[in-house]
Amino acid sequence: MGKRSQQPIKFGTDGWRAVIADNFTFDNCELVAHAIGHYILDKFGTQKPVIVGYDCRFLADKFAALSANVFKNLGLNVLTIDSYQPTPTVANAAKDYDSAGALMFTASHNPPEYMGIKFIPEYAGPATSDITEKIIANIREYEANGIPPIPTGTTPGTIKIFDPYDRYLERLEEVVQFDVLKKANLKILYDPMYGAGMNFLDRIYQEKTGHTMAMIHNRLDPSFGGTIPEPKADHLGELIEKTPAGGYDLGMANDGDADRFGIVDESGRFFSANQIIPLVFRYLYEKRGFRGAVVRSIATSNLLDAMAKKLGVTVYETPVGFKHLGEVMRREDIIIGGEESGGFSILGYIPEKDGILGDLLIAEMIAVEGKPLSEIYEDLVKEAGVRLHGLSVNLDLENEKKDALMADMRTLKPGDTFAGRSIQDVVTKDGVKLLFGQYDWLLLRPSGTEPILRLYGESPDAQYPDQFQQAVQDLINKERVHA
Repeated sequence: MGKRSQQPIKFGTDGWRAVIADNFTFDNCELVAHAIGHYILDKFGTQKPVIVGYDCRFLADKFAALSANVFKNLGLNVLTIDSYQPTPTVANAAKDYDSAGALMFTASHNPPEYMGIKFIPEYAGPATSDITEKIIANIREYEANGIPPIPTGTTPGTIKIFDPYDRYLERLEEVVQFDVLKKANLKILYDPMYGAGMNFLDRIYQEKTGHTMAMIHNRLDPSFGGTIPEPKADHLGELIEKTPAGGYDLGMANDGDADRFGIVDESGRFFSANQIIPLVFRYLYEKRGFRGAVVRSIATSNLLDAMAKKLGVTVYETPVGFKHLGEVMRREDIIIGGEESGGFSILGYIPEKDGILGDLLIAEMIAVEGKPLSEIYEDLVKEAGVRLHGLSVNLDLENEKKDALMADMRTLKPGDTFAGRSIQDVVTKDGVKLLFGQYDWLLLRPSGTEPILRLYGESPDAQYPDQFQQAVQDLINKERVHA
């Protein structure tokens, strides 16, 4: 094998991601595949198959084939695909095929030059920290001493092609009311962002309702049209423009591997996950009769809390990363688990975010309510009794300055003042979250892999999110936290 990059391989909130041909090389991919393969052998032996999938990214199929061969040589039987798939279909297969887990090659919403490996355990949700720690321990051992040779006498496994589509569709049919969508016949414009959602969401919709949806950006393009396949307003300009221009009831989008959603209403207004998740929760509780608790990440809107309080529903808060939400969903009845980045799952479904499910449920909600999305949202705000204004930005900041700022922020305590507001509480389960009131907060969360500081916040007062951001920027400029 060739020389590997000296950058350490790290598993973030959703696997390992790196730039292709820089740190994400075939040599490093082989090393990680061996680390995961040995984790599987230690836990399951060779009794259960391993699933290998990939999305539309450049060289994703080649990296998947390499890993499948590693598993085969280790004596594991492999089920793999012969074309790209969304992450949710592969995650569902991990459970439905009684597997030892699935390896998914995707960098999700990251720029086109990135590739990633996501390990999905047998329960069909993100790998928890105890699992990734064992895999990382294997990686560090192999980085230091080389990949161990395959024991003499090991019988190679098999590699078989399979199609997870039918079982994934069966899973969706358990939670989505396709008969409602068939009757409503909404006029929908869909943007898969050149990603794995194309030929899946539109195919499902047509097969189950008999209707078609109009589409844009529905061709294979590993450069994702020269943009980032992240379904946020900044990257959905054409969907935002064409939805009202074409008289569509709804504009929908998915990210590169279709585990996140993006929504545009009939007027071309983009709806963030912080707005959509409370809407879907309210719909599931009031119209579908779902009962249980809800779980959200620390960076997700407290509008969900306001609605839950009105309905007498418990809210759990976790660090950022769906693996934390999925862990709660596996042990409790959770109506909806969602995060600000555009992903959720619901009761009775796999504990993994699914943007295709998200799009379908939002369309179903509009069909059942019989109103435009804009009106449904205003109903929610009225029922919740609060309208919140949010902040979600990334600030480019050198790691040294980022670390120094976070160290200073951790010195803040209740009673201190920040951005002219009195701090009521400080939460440090993930970054530093300053609480100023029931629905007033600011979260500073440093990226673990990039020189970026992520800012989240919200307030019932429209002026405060901008003030929060300005206060942080002032501190960066002045290299101090408070006088």
